[in-house]
Amino acid sequence: MRAVQLGNIFLTLTFAASIISAQTGPAADGQRLYQANCNNCHGPNGDSITGVDLGHGKFRRASTDDELRNIIINGIPGTGMPPASIAPPQAMNIVAYLRSLAPTTSATGDAAHGKALFASKGCASCHRVLGTGSRTGPDLTEIGSYRRVAELETSLTDPSAEILAENRTFKATAKDGSTITGRVINEDAFTLAILDSRERLISVERADLRDPSYSKTSAMPPFKDRLTSQELADLVTYLSSLKRIDAK
Repeated sequence: MRAVQLGNIFLTLTFAASIISAQTGPAADGQRLYQANCNNCHGPNGDSITGVDLGHGKFRRASTDDELRNIIINGIPGTGMPPASIAPPQAMNIVAYLRSLAPTTSATGDAAHGKALFASKGCASCHRVLGTGSRTGPDLTEIGSYRRVAELETSLTDPSAEILAENRTFKATAKDGSTITGRVINEDAFTLAILDSRERLISVERADLRDPSYSKTSAMPPFKDRLTSQELADLVTYLSSLKRIDAK
């Protein structure tokens, strides 16, 4: 009887250990280490430093896992990146976490057809790519560097699911009674710079506005029922291909 009880206890402990292991794998441990050691400078999304976007696989001075590990441990002399008191295995866990965040390199569609859809579906009436198109919506010239494939799909099929603060539609009534609608490009305690629906950049005093508000829904219509599954894949593949070309 005692042997059976000990056996059951052993099996229970083994099962529990497997669950704990699944919850504390390299990437999960790396996430905790990142939050404790990297978050203050790089930010929770890894994009607080200009030209670096850790969450999307954009590194200035490293490409391999070993190079990333060495930078984490040794820092970068002459820059704001200090060395960290982290053992190599822990540094590799941080690398595993960063790699787990990196976007899929491409969707499974036809980028050339996606580019044609971008034009035919009216995307350029709001968005700009490589200097062509409207400025009323976000510029998409480098969107593939900042948004993952799944995020691009959601932005097309359900744009109101996630609206970045800088892309919200602002609406207010001016002193003369006219309605101002657009995106806030810049603001301070007294003024707002707004790109309005006619692509005019206007500056207004906060004190001259009545009922200012931000829309909780996206100005972009959902394309869930406007695209076939293949068209969606093609358009996402095209958008995913629009990446930043870093200076050599």
